Amino acid sequence: MFSFLKPDPVKKLEKQLELILEQAMNAQRNGDIRQYSQLTLDADNLDKQIQKLKQNKNQQ
Repeated sequence: MFSFLKPDPVKKLEKQLELILEQAMNAQRNGDIRQYSQLTLDADNLDKQIQKLKQNKNQQ
């Protein structure tokens, strides 16, 4: 009934993904390849999680 009041977890994760990608870009620019690699891996995992949530949302 009041589902419009619930925060959308996908939007929150997308903002987090955007932040991680920005941090990865800055790490790459600064030459910190290890941190860049870790952040890119984290971003990839988060993107997979977002896609899974979107897929479940579309099936409902």
